Amino acid sequence: MKLRLLAAALAATVVLPLGIANAADLEVTHWWTSGGEAAAVAELAKAFDATGNKWVDGAIAGSGGTARPIMVSRITGGDPMGATQFNHGRQAEELVQAGLMRDLTDVATKENWKDVIKPLSLLDSCTIDGKIYCAPVNIHSWQWLWLSNAAFKTAGVEIPKNWDEFVAAGPALEKAGIVPLAIGGQAWQANGAFGVLVIAIGGKDVYQKVFADKDEEAAAGPEMVKVFKAADDARRLSKGTNVQDWNQATNMVITGKAGGQIMGDWAQGEFQLAGQTAGTDYTCLPGLGVNEIISTGGDAFYFPLLEDEEKSKAQEVLASTLLDPKTQVAFNLKKGSLPVRGDVDLAAANDCMKKGLDILAKGNVVVSTDQLVSADSQKQMEDLFSEFFATPAMTPEDAQKRFVDIIAAAD
Repeated sequence: MKLRLLAAALAATVVLPLGIANAADLEVTHWWTSGGEAAAVAELAKAFDATGNKWVDGAIAGSGGTARPIMVSRITGGDPMGATQFNHGRQAEELVQAGLMRDLTDVATKENWKDVIKPLSLLDSCTIDGKIYCAPVNIHSWQWLWLSNAAFKTAGVEIPKNWDEFVAAGPALEKAGIVPLAIGGQAWQANGAFGVLVIAIGGKDVYQKVFADKDEEAAAGPEMVKVFKAADDARRLSKGTNVQDWNQATNMVITGKAGGQIMGDWAQGEFQLAGQTAGTDYTCLPGLGVNEIISTGGDAFYFPLLEDEEKSKAQEVLASTLLDPKTQVAFNLKKGSLPVRGDVDLAAANDCMKKGLDILAKGNVVVSTDQLVSADSQKQMEDLFSEFFATPAMTPEDAQKRFVDIIAAAD
């Protein structure tokens, strides 16, 4: 053990990004456990290990809804990890306010994060009272409909170009024994799909009024009635999915057992791992083919305050490594997400990623709901839409009334 640490320390004198001559094992917790996600995490671990430090993987299965409470409990209970994943937004707000998270402002200033991170709203989400508390690593957008080309060929219908065509193709898919829309049983998946429908069917202005302005009149308005009608269609088309995890639902699309899936661009990692090619084996419709807008959500790493000086130094190295241009490219190509740096070369991006980059370049973006509402309000919406998708007897009108109440009380 001592020999390994000594060798690592000697190597680190040359390669550590911040010129730190010591090395440490650093536990990093996250919820990236699918095949595609694991391949992406391996790129982060490889880059950090190359600094002479050691990435100790702390993967927690079950997605963010399962992992976040465990992460928070460890930090508040006095057993902090070296670094932990959260989504961009307000999920770590209370931890920061409690003085449990590390200030990264010095690292961010030294490495000019404000000049290279695009859009700047990602760094704004890391900033509380003028101090930066996290390192953004990617831009993940929920605004995608992924389609199985093989499924539509089997059903004898053209590959849809938008949501209305997809809904119209539902009966042909069902007749061929194919589930039209795969939505896993976890609450966040139903809530995420609903958020996509808000932008695609309701439009950007409605999305902003509802989630940013917390406008209950907009939430109760006629445009949102259309959104809830679309959610009712999605519920009907997803009947028979019978899986829990998002990547299981993605696999239904990959294998042609489902026609499509509303899911974030992290689904691309699963298609890539399965050896499928965008445009040939599967088709992607940003904004459901209706409104080509993407939300700038995604992931960031926070660093709990540690008493161990060497681990604290290693935290700085990890923060620097996560934003390194080479790391950004290697990680995001595997993850299916877009880089947070606006100065990296993504010539190797596939067709779907290039669509996302083009939308981002045009500025057709909205801030994700994680950045607009508190974790508590988000949880209330997850509970509502989980119940809605699991309960055919709940009418769209009843669901909308409950949604309006949530928005009216949202913070």
